[in-house]
Amino acid sequence: MRIVHRKLFTVKTSKFYSTVNIKPALYRNVWRPVIGLEVHAQILSASKLFSRVCAKYGAPPNTQVGIFEAAHPGTLPVLNKRCVEAAINTALALQAQVNKVSRFDRKHYFYPDLPAGYQITQKDCPIASNGRINFIVSNPASNPKIYHHSVRLVQLQLEEDSGKSIHDAEFNRVLVDLNRAGLPLMELVFAPELHDGEEAAALVKELSLILSKLGTCSCKMEEGALRVDANISVHKESEPLGERTEVKNLNSIRSLVRAINYEIERQVDILEGSGMVVNETRRFDNVSGKTIKMRDKDTIHDYRFMPEPNLPPLWLYDSSEPNYIPSGSLDINVVRKDMKELPEETRQRLMKEYGISLENAMILVNDNSLTKYFTAVMAQNQRQARLVCNLLLNNLLGIINSLDISIENCPMAASSFGEVVDLLQNGLILHAIALKIIHAVCVDGDSRTPTEIVLANNWSKFSDELIDGIIEQVIKNNFAVVEKYRRGKKKVFKTLMGKAVAATESRADMQKVNDILKNKLDEE
Repeated sequence: MRIVHRKLFTVKTSKFYSTVNIKPALYRNVWRPVIGLEVHAQILSASKLFSRVCAKYGAPPNTQVGIFEAAHPGTLPVLNKRCVEAAINTALALQAQVNKVSRFDRKHYFYPDLPAGYQITQKDCPIASNGRINFIVSNPASNPKIYHHSVRLVQLQLEEDSGKSIHDAEFNRVLVDLNRAGLPLMELVFAPELHDGEEAAALVKELSLILSKLGTCSCKMEEGALRVDANISVHKESEPLGERTEVKNLNSIRSLVRAINYEIERQVDILEGSGMVVNETRRFDNVSGKTIKMRDKDTIHDYRFMPEPNLPPLWLYDSSEPNYIPSGSLDINVVRKDMKELPEETRQRLMKEYGISLENAMILVNDNSLTKYFTAVMAQNQRQARLVCNLLLNNLLGIINSLDISIENCPMAASSFGEVVDLLQNGLILHAIALKIIHAVCVDGDSRTPTEIVLANNWSKFSDELIDGIIEQVIKNNFAVVEKYRRGKKKVFKTLMGKAVAATESRADMQKVNDILKNKLDEE
């Protein structure tokens, strides 16, 4: 993909995407923001990257530390096969080239939470490179409000995590928890092809969906399983890219958007004041909503990269290639065969099979349990997808969200919800009654079937004959008002309509009530 800096950005996308024009974020009609992301995704694995120590979240401090993580002399790393498979799986999902040979390096820096004084990572020869992520941006402030975007994945590398430093201001000390030390990470480096916080958020959301679907990362940002570093710069059109700053460890989507948008404004203010943006590392303060300087940006030479002497090169092979030689430790094709349906493929399938809108497909695919619920409802009785989406996304979800429960734990089974749809679709109940049934099951805990609830409460929809008789009675009981209407005072129609609605107990089609009442009033 190539982005051309003109009045409109032209984005050429993959086979799932059509070419669209995207208006960039314009800051005072002069400045063009450029954003690149580095995402650290913790691999779902029972043990750490180079040892058999447990990698479970939430353990008491310093209870999941082995002799390797503690950097005892003479301990050697042993690469976790599960983590390699997860990295290959993720790379294939992001259309990346899985490298047949990759190597590990030592990245030196000295902090209390890194006992060895170096981190084992992959710099020059990562496990995968040159991929792409396609995603949908939904931004009410942009035009169009929903558009497709695509960003290049520069590389995907395996590395170990460091521990956690806790600053105790009361006693002026630093506490260290090494439980995270050695946890397996995938670092995904994306090209600087984003232009505001909303696009960055959309990329991370899509990446989270992909990783969750693959089972390679839990993506629970509140647990630190997914952390984002944002590299941000601004420049004027037709000028070189500006000096960038890096905002570290953004651990929520909201923080990501706020930090990027604040940093853009901060840099614009500096440049418009004839100042210079400094290449530095910053952090985001959620309370003030501002980025704060941490340190000057370390150059690549400060880390003193060197090959990791205790790990041999990682060799892979691909049995799908002609005349392949099984010379590596893992077959890429075995992982490829187990690839699951990706979020964009699911969206396209739902739209094609059921004729639903892109907006509804996006909501359904954002939650795997919601997708399963929808498809279970649609599996029977030729139900109308539009009606199902409306009742599911606008009504059922609203009720269970108010109860603070997930669709996975919804008190109304998909079969019962489908029965409500059938009653509504077949004209046996009205929409208001459908909502009452959902409320009865989810909130009141009614264990009866929807049909039993309707019969027990006499909630069936009124027939046209019954509506006709009720309106006849309304006209008879309100003769004076009817005479006013027939003498030309048409405003009193609302009064008669209100009485008709009350008499039908909201169990009649209001449009039919309106039409029948009007026809009878207009009779000679």
